[in-house]
Amino acid sequence: MTRDRRDTVSGRSQRFAATVAVDRQGRTHVPVPFEPDAVWDTKPRHHVTGTVGARGVGGVLDAGDGGVVLVVGPAWSRCCGPADGTTVEVMLTPEGPQRGDLGAPDVAAALDASPAAGVFFDSLAQFYRNAFLRWIDATKRRPGQRAVRIAEMVRLLEEGKKER
Repeated sequence: MTRDRRDTVSGRSQRFAATVAVDRQGRTHVPVPFEPDAVWDTKPRHHVTGTVGARGVGGVLDAGDGGVVLVVGPAWSRCCGPADGTTVEVMLTPEGPQRGDLGAPDVAAALDASPAAGVFFDSLAQFYRNAFLRWIDATKRRPGQRAVRIAEMVRLLEEGKKER
């Protein structure tokens, strides 16, 4: 599983030990001992990548009964997942480009100027965020198009659309 290099370099990874629980459907519940909005950025959904035990994992952090939890599906657990009640080392990192890490100040400024677009961008999975950024960066031969595409991205995000 690949990780966005910027997150590893910027020290955004969180390491901790957690005692996992496996439910009747075979899903593994990994309790997260920190508040993601406080440690990373405030956003509606936190897409993460990392490891649980020695296995790569990716998913979305959810609010559980006892706090924040990463729920991993039964297919991940089936072959080599940790058993119920096992304490494992966990490392989690925000997935993909985060708004605070954007190397394009014009894109970051446009997202900051439209709170609705910024919040929706932050909630998107890495695939969608990367697709928007690649589409904007593809204007290198026609620099005048960059501002047009940024405005179009903001409009689409304000409308709640994941892609163009």
